[in-house]
Amino acid sequence: MFLSRSVFGVVLLSSLLFPVNSSRLFKAGAESDLFIEAPAYQNGPQCSVLPKQTLICDPSLVHIAMTIDPGYLRGTIAAIHSVLKHSSCPQNVFFHFLASDLSYTRTVKSAFPSLSFKVYVFQEKLVKSLISSSIRQALDSPLNYARSYLADILETCVERVIYLDSDTIVVDDIQKLWNIKLTGSRIIGAPEYCNADLAKYFTSDFWSNPEFAKVFEGKKACYFNTGVMVMDLGKWRQGEYTREIEKWMRIQKDKRIYELGSLPPFLLVFGGDVEAIDHRWNQHGLGGDNLVNSCRPLHPGPVSLLHWSGKGKPWVRLDANRPCSVDLLWAPYDLYKFQRIGYIWI
Repeated sequence: MFLSRSVFGVVLLSSLLFPVNSSRLFKAGAESDLFIEAPAYQNGPQCSVLPKQTLICDPSLVHIAMTIDPGYLRGTIAAIHSVLKHSSCPQNVFFHFLASDLSYTRTVKSAFPSLSFKVYVFQEKLVKSLISSSIRQALDSPLNYARSYLADILETCVERVIYLDSDTIVVDDIQKLWNIKLTGSRIIGAPEYCNADLAKYFTSDFWSNPEFAKVFEGKKACYFNTGVMVMDLGKWRQGEYTREIEKWMRIQKDKRIYELGSLPPFLLVFGGDVEAIDHRWNQHGLGGDNLVNSCRPLHPGPVSLLHWSGKGKPWVRLDANRPCSVDLLWAPYDLYKFQRIGYIWI
């Protein structure tokens, strides 16, 4: 899908519906009735026919993993809605949700009664002792590190998964992303940004230590955003890459070699060996930088996935009646019942 600037013909309608601040934290399961039910999206005629009781191990499935966090629940629901709306085979998409407890099952089921999904309890103790403080408190949540444990938590028959952050919206067929090949030894596919200065993601203590710095020797290591990744879990398990990431987190606790949450360990382990995916699959940074909630425009070119990485989240800015232009692209996927702003496409 080519997302042109004409998409900004979104009209804001009047209307304060309820004085609800949606940036509040949702209680697991207790607020499942705060989301309207999404349409029941059906497969196209070209799709594989699955049994009524979908099996996680069915080879026809597209597997998507996300976290469910109280502060980002509204974003997660909108992201699911966007995937289903634009998928050619929505009934063949299986979602894996990592959450603090199973009560979110009811929340997801109320918004998507026919969705194929499973909620996994992420044991925060796996990673809590390894987390170092970063430049923004939201980056220190244990669930922010759950993506590193997908190979351990998901069923072993799931050998490939797309990981999506909760502040993303998909505006293209997810099957296209699923079909991207990971060549050679590559474990991860993601859009790369080779003009970014990799040095700024690590401290002077890192670069001054020859043992640390040599991890990038002989590699063209580019920045990639871990909020959108195609992951080969089979190869990940064989290489025990979760343990590699944990190793760098332990070094960080002792030496303070980076400042930015869960991203740097991925750069250290996979930088220079990532399958480069077209940038259209991660238009990131739409939330502004990590310290300031600022408005940013879309990058030039086609768009398949929008990502509000950074401090500002679209549901918060919409409810405050101070949306950025790009937030109006998120709004049509919002299933929260008590939106403060109405909207329609024209």
